[in-house]
Amino acid sequence: MSAYVITGGAGFIGSHLCKRLLAEGKKVICIDNLITGSKDNIADALSNSNFVFINHDVISALPKIDSEISGIFHLASPASPNAKSPRSYINHPIETLMVNSLGTKRLLDLSREKNSIFVYASSSEIYGDPQISPQTEDYFGNVNPNGMRSVYDEGKRFGESLCLTYSRLYKLDVRVIRVFNTYGPRMLKDDGRVVSNFINQALENNPITVYGDGSQTRSFCFIDDLVDGLILSMNVPQAAGNVINLGNPDEYKIIDLAKKIKDLVNSKSEIIHETLPTDDPHQRKPDISRAESILGFAPKVTLVGGLKKTIEYFKGL
Repeated sequence: MSAYVITGGAGFIGSHLCKRLLAEGKKVICIDNLITGSKDNIADALSNSNFVFINHDVISALPKIDSEISGIFHLASPASPNAKSPRSYINHPIETLMVNSLGTKRLLDLSREKNSIFVYASSSEIYGDPQISPQTEDYFGNVNPNGMRSVYDEGKRFGESLCLTYSRLYKLDVRVIRVFNTYGPRMLKDDGRVVSNFINQALENNPITVYGDGSQTRSFCFIDDLVDGLILSMNVPQAAGNVINLGNPDEYKIIDLAKKIKDLVNSKSEIIHETLPTDDPHQRKPDISRAESILGFAPKVTLVGGLKKTIEYFKGL
């Protein structure tokens, strides 16, 4: 049986993708060095005969894979911008740069060898602090190439360039997906991203920490919707050679998100304000017209519905 390779498959997004593909009867090869992922996320998959876990850092030479490969999802990378989190890319700067550069090249070479489809998980961070909203795929972004966040932003921009260069030079079937803010069960408690922070602070009746005045906006996509989009990006032939935003275009102020989570948890937490980190975007909202027209993608889960599921997950930890 031909397999799908998922790097970062023990991470938040990757583990949900593994579960979905296994449920569809696919063979999955999960590669993860567990720098930010966890074997707990794939515990159920480990007993599945169609699942193979390889503990490996894709920055290093890849282990030999004998099976045929239908597609590669390259998701591996630290992704949290919060310096207070030990899993943040701020605390793993070299690893973040290298997994999106050398790691991407190694996987693109594997894709060439196996004649497989390659889906690269880029990020809305390539838009930096955008000066237009919503952000379309044709927007070049407003990025500080030297700041603390640049290891992720520029790593993803380089990864995109490398993928599309392989597409042009070698006719490799590459699809670049710009992932916007995603949340849901299996986010790590110390992940440092806004949804997990707010929920855990609210559950513990600790102060809910809002950076700046909270007027900055984000759009939030529930994990199930994002996985739908990733699978469509692999399966729809018209996605080949395209760069596509994936996310939920509904936009919320961060202060309103904090109040909504406080209410849903019925928390006694107070909302406090801290200094806004350098280069933190003031606005982030995807234009998903391309995903709608090419993939038929449409997010289904409302913010309240997704938050309730995520709150229940964290209550159970």
